[in-house]
Amino acid sequence: MRQYKAFLFDLNGTMINDMEYHIKAWYRILNELGAEISLEKTKEECYGKNHELLDRVFPGRFSIEDKNKMSIEKERQYQEEFRPHLQLLAGLPGVLEHYHSKGIKMAIGSAAIMFNIDFVLDGLGIRHYFQAIVSADDVANSKPDPETYLKCADLLQVPASDCLVFEDAPKGVEAAANAGMDCFVLTTMHQKEEFIQSNIIGFAPDFINFDIAV
Repeated sequence: MRQYKAFLFDLNGTMINDMEYHIKAWYRILNELGAEISLEKTKEECYGKNHELLDRVFPGRFSIEDKNKMSIEKERQYQEEFRPHLQLLAGLPGVLEHYHSKGIKMAIGSAAIMFNIDFVLDGLGIRHYFQAIVSADDVANSKPDPETYLKCADLLQVPASDCLVFEDAPKGVEAAANAGMDCFVLTTMHQKEEFIQSNIIGFAPDFINFDIAV
């Protein structure tokens, strides 16, 4: 098996099990805006940037300023509800410490805005593990475009082929594949059967048994 020099982490649903809270926040807001959207359909739309989600549900309806305001309001609702449950997936604290001590470089590549990334990193005191952070504001193209993960690799100065991505969503795994990177999948939101990509090296509900040669 390939040895890796860098770990690239998606955030929501991968490091923390919070996607249910994002979906419910969007469900409330979208229906308040008149979308008449189901919870299941809301789940299907929960990928990419907040602005992109709004454009998919309401094509051409909102200005940039409107989307910025709704994005922050959605994240405020999410954070208020999720804050009492904020914790890393089981086993991840040990994984971060162990591989950090071995010199593995680490980055976060997320479609979240920095407002949410800061909420997690500072709320859990784990910012020091990551040498690079790529947020929604740092890329022109969201996953499954490879830009997020290629930018992570570039910032870490590690070849893409030496990076292992941790993801929870099919489009995120596709982004890793498009970047030429292997991927380890956390099944917090999607089941194994929903993934068809060939770059997956393993599946797990958490990090408790994660162990890989580096």
